[in-house]
Amino acid sequence: MGVKQYDRHSAKVIRDKRWPALRLAAKRRDGFKCVKCRAVGRLEVDHIKRVKDAPELAFELSNLQTLCTPCHSAKTRLEVGFGQEVDPKRAAWRDLVAAMAQPQQKENLSCLNL
Repeated sequence: MGVKQYDRHSAKVIRDKRWPALRLAAKRRDGFKCVKCRAVGRLEVDHIKRVKDAPELAFELSNLQTLCTPCHSAKTRLEVGFGQEVDPKRAAWRDLVAAMAQPQQKENLSCLNL
């Protein structure tokens, strides 16, 4: 069982001479922060509409956004089809664990005037 390969349609774009200046312009516009979570540090410039779907927008500043690595990875996983449907057993387990992590509600003690 091998790992599925995904074509990087943006590979030609990021090797283009125009890319470094456009990438810097996007980061400046976004204040050198992730537009999703406002994190700073290691930032990546993402195409809002994928190069695969809209190659004509590859060098449009309006189609770029600055994302931190976790936000960019999450967006990419959804775009390639991971994480869209959760197995019902896995969802039930996730919900059970989340419910167990919640603090227990105290019983109504209003009769004790506490």
